[in-house]
Amino acid sequence: MAFNKEGNAFTFGFSIIMVLVVATLLSLAAVSLKPFQKANQSQEKMKDILTSVAVMTEDDDMGDAPPLFEKFITKRLVLNYTGEVIGEFSGKIDENDKSDPFNIDVKKEYKNIVKKILNQYKGNKEKQVEELTKADVNYPLFICEKDGKSYYVIPMVGTGLWGPLWGYLALEDDYKTCFGASFDHKTETPGLGAEIKEPLFEAQFKGERILDENGKFVSIKVMKGGAPADYPHGVDAITGGTITSNGVSEMLQRTLNIYVRYFEKQKNG
Repeated sequence: MAFNKEGNAFTFGFSIIMVLVVATLLSLAAVSLKPFQKANQSQEKMKDILTSVAVMTEDDDMGDAPPLFEKFITKRLVLNYTGEVIGEFSGKIDENDKSDPFNIDVKKEYKNIVKKILNQYKGNKEKQVEELTKADVNYPLFICEKDGKSYYVIPMVGTGLWGPLWGYLALEDDYKTCFGASFDHKTETPGLGAEIKEPLFEAQFKGERILDENGKFVSIKVMKGGAPADYPHGVDAITGGTITSNGVSEMLQRTLNIYVRYFEKQKNG
């Protein structure tokens, strides 16, 4: 029996078949490309970490990151909220080992756990701390050995004007002096908040200190109107990017306060 190609049944049937074919092809493409996407994300993350310790620069090819990461990042730790080490790794990264600090998705944990707690108890610092202490959140720390010195690279996640912010801050082996920083964002305004990822902004952090002269934690502030030249705990905010700058300050304050507890334990033996 011949098909009536002019009829509605043929048209609908043909459309359904084409939709299924296209969906299948797209699904196959997504599956086949997933390993490459995962490798790119891994290389980008390695590059960001290495940029904070000046092993790589923004202009370097992220494809060069894996061997450099394995050479210079000698230890990978995961801490809890009180600064205790709950996992320690070294050597080659097993991408299937979710407990490896490198594989911990700090952005996801921030979005699903930390941010919800901060919003739920906004304005109640004590309650925020209480809930964050109980929360199942992991805090990775990457230790770099370079030129005979140790550097401690801290991942951070926060919130800007339009979406998430993230970055890495590297401290020297005195546990208080910033050696370098690398920041990025998802949707901040070009020419304004998006400037946090530019070398000119990141370079300000080198030499800044997170502890005062008495050893008290003060963090590093992104200061509207500019940081005084003799003030070692602040950098200049981005002109026109006040909310993004405040987001970076909050991210630094909240995150570094956790890692300081680990550093205190190291100093006290």
